Amino acid sequence: MDFQLSEEQRAIQTMVRDFAEKEIAPRANAIDQSDQFPADVFEKLGKQGLLGLPYPETYGGGGADTLAQALAVEEISRVSGSVGLTYAAHLSLGCGPLYLFGTEAQKREWLTPLARGDALGALALTEAQSGSDLAGSVATTATLDGDAWIINGSKMYVTSGAVARSITTLCVTDRTQGHRGLSMILVPRDAPGLVIGKVEEKMGLHGSLTTQVFFEDCRVPKANLLGGLGAGFKQAMITLDGGRIGIGAMSLGLGRAALEASVRYAQERKAFGKPIADFQAIQWMIADSAVELEAARLLVWKAAHLKDTQQNFSHAAAMAKLFASEAADRACWKAIQVHGGGGYLRDFPVERFYRDNRLTLIGEGTSEILRLIIARAILRERN
Repeated sequence: MDFQLSEEQRAIQTMVRDFAEKEIAPRANAIDQSDQFPADVFEKLGKQGLLGLPYPETYGGGGADTLAQALAVEEISRVSGSVGLTYAAHLSLGCGPLYLFGTEAQKREWLTPLARGDALGALALTEAQSGSDLAGSVATTATLDGDAWIINGSKMYVTSGAVARSITTLCVTDRTQGHRGLSMILVPRDAPGLVIGKVEEKMGLHGSLTTQVFFEDCRVPKANLLGGLGAGFKQAMITLDGGRIGIGAMSLGLGRAALEASVRYAQERKAFGKPIADFQAIQWMIADSAVELEAARLLVWKAAHLKDTQQNFSHAAAMAKLFASEAADRACWKAIQVHGGGGYLRDFPVERFYRDNRLTLIGEGTSEILRLIIARAILRERN
């Protein structure tokens, strides 16, 4: 086993870290407090070639691997969860289905602008009555009418839905077939009948736009079907597997930021005549966070390696996302404890880290669903 990054991976890590420190970190608190989407940051990310980082150069991408993508997500999330989530969602949910399931013509028309950095992409799965249970409760329908799909229904929790050039949408195309009657359809931002709903007010990640999306006799070309008819559920599951590596990396970034803030504050803050870093209670919190985050990093890297080497990574991605999100949650909680009363104030960034990370235990598979996925995979192996 080789735990060393390649020269290319280290170069990407360093480049993204420098960009994040210079372009994002000084504005991270303002982005959070103003609830404003930092469009100029993503324009700069595009110019740096980072919005298509793991996709082939043929489609305007950077040709990097999944591990490099995870490193980039971690570095960006370390300074801003809002930018980190939007970036991770664009790469995995916005671009992923297009690359994995699109025809060559669809990739040229829809993936290339996203990978080149000209626009963002989005994925619409969740509905009011269908979150974890996608297989049997999707209500949004797509009916073929000549050379077009007519889509009716609504989606919620769509990351970047308000600014995306395209929204890949899971629809019912045949109600008699259960989960085999679900299909993915690419909906352009300017499609007639597409209505973008309100931007949700969230606990954290204020600079990442989460919206409702409504389809009112929305007319989309027949050619915008992504992959085969009835393949949508399988496509969604494959997409979420890859997305979980990104969310695990996002958690790592936020957890690392919380740990670094804890170390700085513990060395500066004095109590009873000495730095609080000298007290065992503080040292143990720092040690526990460091160990758990390092373990999480290895899980994320393993899942990325399995994906890059075309091995089955579904189980590993679920483990990585579950452990990393919960390890980061504990690291952020401990950071607030280390900061004491100050940790509860917006004067210090640790309260933002905690709020931002909370989503990672829910999005792209709740901790409870991931435990079911992991357990079922283990039990299948034992039969």
